Amino acid sequence: MNPTTATGPYITLEVLKQLKAGNKPIKLADSTGAKLPTADVLVRTLALRRYLLREVIGEDEPRVGVFLPPTVPAAVTNLALTLAGRVCVNLNYTASSAQLKQCCELAGLKHVITSRKFVEKVGLDVGAPQVYLEDIRDGITLGDKLSAFANAKLRSAESLHRSFGLDAKKGSDPLTIIFTSGSTGFPKGVVLTSDNILSNIKGIGNAINLGDRDTLLGILPFFHSFGYTVTLWAPLCLKCSCVYHFSPLEARPIGKLAEDYKTTVLLATPTFLRSYIRRIEPEQFKTLEIIVVGAEKMPIDVAEDFESRFGVRPVEGYGTTELSPVVSVNIPPKRAMNAGTWLREGSVGRPMERIEARVVSLDDDTPLKTGESGLLEIRGPNVMQGYLDRPDLTSEVMHDGWYRTGDVAKIDQDGFIHITGRLSRFSKIAGEMVPHILIEQALSEIVGLDDEGLQRIAVSSVPDPKRGERLVVLHKPGLALKPSEILRKLSERGMPNLYLPGEDCFAEVAAIPMLGSGKLDLKGLQQSAKQIFAGS
Repeated sequence: MNPTTATGPYITLEVLKQLKAGNKPIKLADSTGAKLPTADVLVRTLALRRYLLREVIGEDEPRVGVFLPPTVPAAVTNLALTLAGRVCVNLNYTASSAQLKQCCELAGLKHVITSRKFVEKVGLDVGAPQVYLEDIRDGITLGDKLSAFANAKLRSAESLHRSFGLDAKKGSDPLTIIFTSGSTGFPKGVVLTSDNILSNIKGIGNAINLGDRDTLLGILPFFHSFGYTVTLWAPLCLKCSCVYHFSPLEARPIGKLAEDYKTTVLLATPTFLRSYIRRIEPEQFKTLEIIVVGAEKMPIDVAEDFESRFGVRPVEGYGTTELSPVVSVNIPPKRAMNAGTWLREGSVGRPMERIEARVVSLDDDTPLKTGESGLLEIRGPNVMQGYLDRPDLTSEVMHDGWYRTGDVAKIDQDGFIHITGRLSRFSKIAGEMVPHILIEQALSEIVGLDDEGLQRIAVSSVPDPKRGERLVVLHKPGLALKPSEILRKLSERGMPNLYLPGEDCFAEVAAIPMLGSGKLDLKGLQQSAKQIFAGS
């Protein structure tokens, strides 16, 4: 694993200072009706920590799993485990039982904290002994509560930190393990340190000027690095608040939550925004000031439709799990802390403070000039420690402190990053690199979205004995145009012949494979393509 340089104390000291100093009437809330002021967040957390150390966590148990949707109990559980000196592993409830079991084995988990009601709802076996919040609630004693209250009220943040034995922890120690979504292959455990997460929080806070008047709308799961860093830890380390809903797909309760708590910041994907445009009333989002989207390219029509309905235009950011996750973000003028140009539509923004970005040749890693397209590499305090127990995989993506993102990009003269594709979403046809995303965007413009406002068509590839690979197109039922007409329209747009799939390379599927994060499931898409076109 790649060592990181400690920049300060463990993140828990920052949290304790914030919770001791803050007095927000609502620090954390969720759509179940849970509401905790700042002081109660600390008291509840300390009571839970005491119980877990007494009844659940063994001394030989450095990591503990969490299997919960984004809610107040999930946030308190993560914090309690971290204050107990344990590394939290938030597990993906959109994965299969087999994948969950594998993640638990890789992380060496002896316990997973969850909710009996939630497990029944998702119908998954996490593959490790489960501890239910319902039972914990009944097991917390009056002594736990009194101890928590006294410690929270009478001791300083520094005193609490010392008493918990957390002074021995360094910023370079692991804070969490996040298993990658599997969009490009088998999940890997990304080890992120306290320094990684804290540097990212401070960078985000400074970039978009997060402060006391802000309330985040927390709809991304904690097993997703964006949700883990920005909607779990940022409200605990900074003066802002957060309100949670357990599913980003449920537009109507999200609209009500935004209206009730006057949320100002929303993190989402373009896919989720399409649903909100259709199902949320304008007055419900009237307090939103900044909407940052990532995970996929934001089509201009989504930005325009969202702005037309809600009066605020979404901006793009960029990041990956291995980068804690945020690298760059566009900043609307009303949110910029310094004079200058901080927003360039079509880009994913400038790198945040202390983060460096460069573009290198796809062939030999030679750094490229401004405006030239190549592989995007990132260096900074946000770069992961490495992949869990896989130094071989870590060395494949790291060199001289630079992380190879796998994304193809160019950086303009003002430092804005423009993502042009992804290596895994390219096909090498007749010796040329052909970008799936470019073709997919053009196809989507031609055939439109489905009745739910979601992606109707996707591009993949299969092996080809003559040209190396060939493009294939999977689409949902109900295309109004024949493949020949679609290809004619692609050609009329100036698409090179090499970028045109064959007429016999279109296949209807019941659904386009998607991940719980709202991203295209590249692995599922590729598997479907190979099954459909096997031997053809």
